[in-house]
Amino acid sequence: MIDPDTRAADWAADAEADAAEEAEEMPLSLRLSIADALTLGNATCGFMAVYFTTTGILIPHLTGSTETGMARNSAATAVILMLCAAIFDLFDGIVARKLRSSPMGAELDNLSDLISFGLAPAYFVLVYGMVADDAQQKVSAVAAIVVLLAVVLRLARFSCVTMKDGMFQGMPSPFGALTVVSIILLELPFIPTLLAIIGTAWLMVSRVEYPKPRGVLAAAMLSWIVGAMAMLAAWAFDAPGGQFLLQAGCALQVVLGAVIPLFATARRVNTFRGNRRESREARQAEAAQLR
Repeated sequence: MIDPDTRAADWAADAEADAAEEAEEMPLSLRLSIADALTLGNATCGFMAVYFTTTGILIPHLTGSTETGMARNSAATAVILMLCAAIFDLFDGIVARKLRSSPMGAELDNLSDLISFGLAPAYFVLVYGMVADDAQQKVSAVAAIVVLLAVVLRLARFSCVTMKDGMFQGMPSPFGALTVVSIILLELPFIPTLLAIIGTAWLMVSRVEYPKPRGVLAAAMLSWIVGAMAMLAAWAFDAPGGQFLLQAGCALQVVLGAVIPLFATARRVNTFRGNRRESREARQAEAAQLR
């Protein structure tokens, strides 16, 4: 006669042993690290940004709600979520370097970036074209597609092209997404807005070099993102000076997007001139020795 308690204990032990064997046999690529969890937070924020853009801006506009146009609270919430995605994207790289990332970490990062910094801002552009008074819906749809494809190409090239340490080739997709959204929130006339969005998309696929956010630059970027969240919150709740703060912050973001390529181009030109000067001096030195 087998004691029921003994049989239950045996079953529990067998279950624990099977679970341990499954954990040992589980491929390393299926285990999520802390950095991967942060990356999934990035994707979640991007998806929720699309959700708030739809439920808070597009649907009220289509149903003829009294709150038409770019609804302030929902627009601010959607952009804040994109900023949160940028924070997750910043920290998942730091954590991956300090601790470790699973073998699928790079793939997760690209897919999450596509949602948060490709789909979300492109959808924001599309909705802008549908609700803004002076916008043209079909043209805005084309601009949204351009933004999305630029991010797709940017991320694909990042996976294939090896750059020198500490540099990106092309405007990073988080910076590009925030620039696109800032252009829309400035509420400029449609044509300048459209041209600025297309220009930002071009910078993302260009060969202009951008520094990676590490050390002091990472701290500065984090401070800027937190400050932008505060500006958006002040604007959303109609705080005194909130509109001015938002306009100033968006303008600064756009100016940074335009100035960094100029500095990068100037640095490349100076480097080229320096290399050519050194080469000319070396040839002159060789010619002097032959004499």
